[in-house]
Amino acid sequence: MRIVILADQAIADGGAPQVAIASARGLAALGHQVTYIHGVGDAGDPVLDTTPNIARIGLGGVDIWSKPALAAARDGIWYGEYVERLSAILRQFSPEDTVVHVHQWTKYFSASLFSVLRKSGLPLAISFHDYFLTCPTGLKYRFDKAEPCTLAPLSGACLVAPCDPRSMAHKLIRFARTVAAGRALKSMPFTVIHVSEQGRRTIGSYLAPDIAQHVIENPIEVPRPSGPRGGIGSKIVYCGRLTAEKGALLVAQAARAAGMPSLFIGEGPLRAAIQALDPSTEITGWLDKAAVRERIAAEARVVVAPSLWPETGPMVTSEAMAAGVPVIISERAGASARVQDGVTGFVIPPEIEPLRSAMLALKDEGLARAMGQAAEAAYWADPPSIENHARKLVAVYEALVRRRR
Repeated sequence: MRIVILADQAIADGGAPQVAIASARGLAALGHQVTYIHGVGDAGDPVLDTTPNIARIGLGGVDIWSKPALAAARDGIWYGEYVERLSAILRQFSPEDTVVHVHQWTKYFSASLFSVLRKSGLPLAISFHDYFLTCPTGLKYRFDKAEPCTLAPLSGACLVAPCDPRSMAHKLIRFARTVAAGRALKSMPFTVIHVSEQGRRTIGSYLAPDIAQHVIENPIEVPRPSGPRGGIGSKIVYCGRLTAEKGALLVAQAARAAGMPSLFIGEGPLRAAIQALDPSTEITGWLDKAAVRERIAAEARVVVAPSLWPETGPMVTSEAMAAGVPVIISERAGASARVQDGVTGFVIPPEIEPLRSAMLALKDEGLARAMGQAAEAAYWADPPSIENHARKLVAVYEALVRRRR
């Protein structure tokens, strides 16, 4: 089988491209021919250029949202510069043995991508790492109310809701993009791949009934510990973008209330607010994967992910569990399905008091160690490996091709 993976980027600087690259490797290892096409830049992760069965094509573009405002608004909705080149590339493939899998489209390709794919006639799968194909902000979250959105996507109420984190003008651009994508996909058969049951519950009911929906957990690539975790850290660790919807400030507030030191691995607009709240906290900025694993293994009492939005992931909690570190995770996060409340960590509503209470419980070193051991055992009993992920994808792809014959 031949698989064309489409993503805005070929550098793993976020969850979606990280999964796209990992899936390319997994599919190639199973003997399938993978073509990885990305819009931003010419360079990509070296693994895409050195792994057998993978061909990488960079379109050499820039992130749409780095352009001047008017150009970004225009191209963010419908960008046409790449269309002829991508169309020519796709004409080399046959719907008899090829599937296109879209992982990202909002930073370069825009809604015009789906018009190109419709004309190609190739079977299509789309991963929902976020909700942009149905929800203008991509998060199903009201930034104006700091709560999950209950409005029907693209309804009149959705149109006028001031829910965007930037401005109403930005919301209207995103709204137009989602409408344009929907029109391009109208009556076109495709398959949606959710990365968690939470993702399917959040957005699945808003999709057309004839759209096939599957849940395939994101692949996690971590080394198996050679033995029991040695020491146990003392810090509350948060890893990710420092934003309100991911609960970064909530972590700082709860850690301070619990009287526990904190470590933030990542970057974002709340850096100054977190440091103002607790000047003693360390904010590392972005680190590579190996450095993240080392800091968590050496310093974490617990890894915390108190997402306020109905997050499809995150992956960091599974990575922490694999290393023998317990987690505290929001009940709204898709990755909470892997956490057994009170055994491998705590599943909580994303509020300061439940978060503080969970942190206080883990001041008990014996409990933290026992939960960490249980978390490690649970993870490795059923690891979401790249190989398992790729085999599940192939089953979906084969069904897609059969439907088109």
